Amino acid sequence: MASVSLTNVVKAFGAFKVVHGVDLDIADGEFVVLLGPSGCGKTTTLRMVAGLEDVNGGEIRIAGEVINDRAPKDRKIAMVFQNYALYPHMTVRQNMEFALKPQRLSKAEVDAKIAGVAAMLGLDVLLHRKPAQLSGGQRQRVAMGRAMVRTPEVFLFDEPLSNLDAKLRTQVRMEIAKLHKQLGTTVIYVTHDQVEAMTLADKIVIMKDGHIEQIGSPEEVFARPKNLFVATFIGSPSMNLFRMTAERGDTGTVLSSPAFSLLLPVELGAKLKPGQAVTLGVRPSDVRLAQAGDADAIEARVEVVEYLGVEALVDLRIGTQEFIAQIPASERPALDQAVKVVFNPAGLHLFDSESGQAL
Repeated sequence: MASVSLTNVVKAFGAFKVVHGVDLDIADGEFVVLLGPSGCGKTTTLRMVAGLEDVNGGEIRIAGEVINDRAPKDRKIAMVFQNYALYPHMTVRQNMEFALKPQRLSKAEVDAKIAGVAAMLGLDVLLHRKPAQLSGGQRQRVAMGRAMVRTPEVFLFDEPLSNLDAKLRTQVRMEIAKLHKQLGTTVIYVTHDQVEAMTLADKIVIMKDGHIEQIGSPEEVFARPKNLFVATFIGSPSMNLFRMTAERGDTGTVLSSPAFSLLLPVELGAKLKPGQAVTLGVRPSDVRLAQAGDADAIEARVEVVEYLGVEALVDLRIGTQEFIAQIPASERPALDQAVKVVFNPAGLHLFDSESGQAL
């Protein structure tokens, strides 16, 4: 196991810069997920750690040692790719053996390593098969096994589940989580899937356009997003956003828009000045149907109802403003029904409309 540190790391392809001075510290044994949309620089960052891309600026350290100029084989890392990268003409055993060749181990040592990893991943009965005879999930486990037999200090995963169907993704995701718990190895995992990030990570690094937008635990990035990008990227369905203006009311600060007005809790209102343009963020799970006695209810009309079994997603409209409520399926209203909704005061997020930064 080893810590990984990136200091002001830069990567450019010609004149086009794709990673802009990234700073990141990963503790020994930590599971860190690089999360972001396509083209945000997360895979390029991973490939620089692996030594598959040159670093144009800054330093990368593993276990405290600068490894910028080291060959990939000398970095004590192992990488699991999106497309498995298995040798099609080799059996599962031969694929795993090939990963051990640089270590020049005895046959007994090789057999022991393969047997241990195969048992851990449930590959014992598949060792004689070739990749074409395996399912997608089995191939990904072989790719993981080939990485594990090398006993690396750092595991690198590049979107390893993107080629699997939904059921297999869930299964393999659980296997990866169990393996990390067993092995305690440092992991850097790249994905654009926030479910993978939220369920696997000790720490999530959210990237956009080659910059890090926020670093934090899954709970932190969900509950306390630093800006509008993070707020809307994390969470499914995405956070509802309302462009509002702050005003002083008789009983406190009021946010108003052509669609509706909302009295803010005292601690939130204290952050605003009269006339300030703000964006109000409310997650769909913090929108509920009003009950008798709710004084701060907002009138809306039901546009679409999506039944999901235990819960329902209700698309609502106030004038031209559309938003979503995530409610128990048993409470779902009828289409085109006029309803009243309430926002959970503890679930309100305020952002500066110009900068997009959280207030």
